[in-house]
Amino acid sequence: MSDSNGNTTTETLQHAMVEKLMAIIGAPDDEDVAKAADLVVQALDTRLTETLPAVP
Repeated sequence: MSDSNGNTTTETLQHAMVEKLMAIIGAPDDEDVAKAADLVVQALDTRLTETLPAVP
């Protein structure tokens, strides 16, 4: 899913993270799978960090 600007939605990133984690379970020694999962986790982390209010 994308928003009206073509950006990936948080929900899409969450689903992608679940898919990548399932792939890691299926291929725990595959570095490419781990790297792909890491990219999704970083993107989701960035998205969630941007949307959270600042803590005083």
